[in-house]
Amino acid sequence: MDVGENFGPQERILWPASVLAGIAMCGAVYEMTRKVSSRCFKGYSRLSHMQKVEWNNRGFSTFHAVVAAAISFYLVVISDLFTEDVNNGIIIDRKSWLSDAMFGVSIGYFLTDLAMILWYFPSLGGKEYLLHHGLSMYAIGLALLSGKAHMYILMVLFTEVTTPFVNLRWYLDVAGQKTCSLYLYNGVALFVGWLVARIILFVYLFTLMYFHYDQARSIFTLGFYSLVAVPSTVSVMNVFWFWKILKGMVKTLSRRRKHSENGKTD
Repeated sequence: MDVGENFGPQERILWPASVLAGIAMCGAVYEMTRKVSSRCFKGYSRLSHMQKVEWNNRGFSTFHAVVAAAISFYLVVISDLFTEDVNNGIIIDRKSWLSDAMFGVSIGYFLTDLAMILWYFPSLGGKEYLLHHGLSMYAIGLALLSGKAHMYILMVLFTEVTTPFVNLRWYLDVAGQKTCSLYLYNGVALFVGWLVARIILFVYLFTLMYFHYDQARSIFTLGFYSLVAVPSTVSVMNVFWFWKILKGMVKTLSRRRKHSENGKTD
């Protein structure tokens, strides 16, 4: 991997600036979430200190997820950056300033979130979160430094689209709204979103990698094995979490049906 070849005048400014922008974004949204919630949500003041920290943390987590998913979708699906017959060069070598910037912002986000998880460990997340964030920063950092496999990393980054549903589920739970219709609808949306973005999409990613195996094999050795190992590990974690989501949804639907039947009996 020749970092020097990929580290031109633009990258010398863009890379550190985007990482710092990601960190600043987390701090700004954390404070904005705190101020807006304290004024607009009556139950916020009754939360414990740790619940308030996590509430605000999930604010910038949601913001990053929306931005990352939107930019990833644009670059992979809407733009012609990775279209087979449009640009010169093989797909695995293609990149843009926007993908570089998004990777830098995401590294800043993961660094901030990881620092908070470690500081409050294990209140904000257990070992699986450390593994997830560590793998994410490693893969994104490697793609950023090498300029390789941006399309595959953007596809993995798009899976953040499910994060807002995960966070809304937690917000409703803490607010004592587990019995409201929104909690049920959000749970269904989370199930469908997770199935599409974190299960089916990964199947498509591995299929795409298989059909472009020669391209993947052409990059530096560490990059190739990382390209295989990191998404594979993350996909196993996604299947494990999907199973927990499925059990939670079945439990919620069963509880709803029992309440409905009791209501009819009464």
